[in-house]
Amino acid sequence: MKLKSLVFSLSVVLLSGCGLATEKQKYNADMIINNGQVLTMNSAMQVIDDGVVVIKNDKILAVGTVELLNQYQAPKVIDAKNGIVMPGMINTHNHLPMIAFRGLGEEGISNRLFAYFFPLESEKLSRELIYNATKLGAIDLAQSGVTTYADMYYHMDEMAKATKEVGLRAVLGETVIKFPVVDAKQPYGGIEYAKTFIEEYKNDPLITPAFAPHAVYTVSKEKLQEINQLSKSEDVPVLIHVAEFPNEETRIKDPTKATSPVEYLDEIGVLDERVVIAHGIHLSEHDQVLLKEADAGISYNPMANAKGATGIAPAWDMYRVDMRIGLGTDGPMSSNQVDLWRTLSYAANMQRLKYSDRTIMIPEQVIEMATIGGAKALHMENEIGSLDVGKKADIIIVETQSANMMPNYDPYATLVYQANPSNVDMTIVNGKVIMENRNMQTVKLDDIRESVKQFENDIAAFAKELSKKAIKSKSLMD
Repeated sequence: MKLKSLVFSLSVVLLSGCGLATEKQKYNADMIINNGQVLTMNSAMQVIDDGVVVIKNDKILAVGTVELLNQYQAPKVIDAKNGIVMPGMINTHNHLPMIAFRGLGEEGISNRLFAYFFPLESEKLSRELIYNATKLGAIDLAQSGVTTYADMYYHMDEMAKATKEVGLRAVLGETVIKFPVVDAKQPYGGIEYAKTFIEEYKNDPLITPAFAPHAVYTVSKEKLQEINQLSKSEDVPVLIHVAEFPNEETRIKDPTKATSPVEYLDEIGVLDERVVIAHGIHLSEHDQVLLKEADAGISYNPMANAKGATGIAPAWDMYRVDMRIGLGTDGPMSSNQVDLWRTLSYAANMQRLKYSDRTIMIPEQVIEMATIGGAKALHMENEIGSLDVGKKADIIIVETQSANMMPNYDPYATLVYQANPSNVDMTIVNGKVIMENRNMQTVKLDDIRESVKQFENDIAAFAKELSKKAIKSKSLMD
């Protein structure tokens, strides 16, 4: 009998060593979230009312009911307090350093892009400003539950540095444009800058480097084709503004038979699965077919487009045929926001207005666009966008105890029409806690306040004079 007992004991030890748990043994994890309403955003759109999410290293190890608490243990157990546990939101189009200019040029300037944006950037942008503004913007994103953002701007190495310090995930596209800019004194100098940036960050766990040709009317056919070939060889995305303004095709200098910027991109052979177009407002049915056939991503920016009076994108048409469409805010001078909360209601309401149909773009569909839809737009759906086992642990907890969050009959409706950034209680990226109980864990806002004050003081006087010139120029034209 003693021999049999010894053999049995040895068997248990051996099985445990092989990773097979006994009834009392639990598997080790790094973090467990429990007591939450889990919106998985998986293919079945599963909602688990008393759910548990288990994290190990940078990935999701398990998602399910409270039964998981009998199977896993972790040194950090987070009580969601009946809050909504969901994938971090994905902002698919931004110009984050423009947060340094947020609130400027709001005096009714007509040609705001060329008469105000570009001159302001030309005079005031620098490496230091881009770094500090990105850090401020990344904190704003983290505090509002955005865990991944896509951006087109300058000095992308500075943006990457600031983004990683805060701990966010980003797709960062170095801007390529036909005139000199802050980080490229020669036209199209952004191509060489981008090549260096891509080489430095192509294997980074948080940063996906990209090319960002500004638009079809600011980048030549030859340069668009060169960028396309480079994106293929480097296997990186291409971010570009397309169909933001009416009649963009009339601004294209290259001879073409195309009747739209999308047709033009297709005609010159650069519309493919690496492309992510921002805006896509003025799209014909044929344009949409071309984008779907190319498997391109689309960033829908309803709040910025409403503020800029540039139009309403046919987002519902694209969504219902399963195109790769996510949500974006555009830069902080276009919507004045970097978070997606107000954009959520705009996404639904602008489509209902466009199609005169209050039954479309229901809250569940809007949250889908803000999460897994954004991941699909960036061709990152195998890594992020839903709470699936094996995906990156990019997770937020939205509390439901504040007055604006009660009652919570439908979590999707609560998020789209009731929530705001202050309701985000916790932000986790790549398995690391970035914000907990509304307190940043990686960086402190106080650390950046003085830098913000300095660039605010430096910019204010110049911006005021620039506004006067732009308004005077408009009045003379009138």
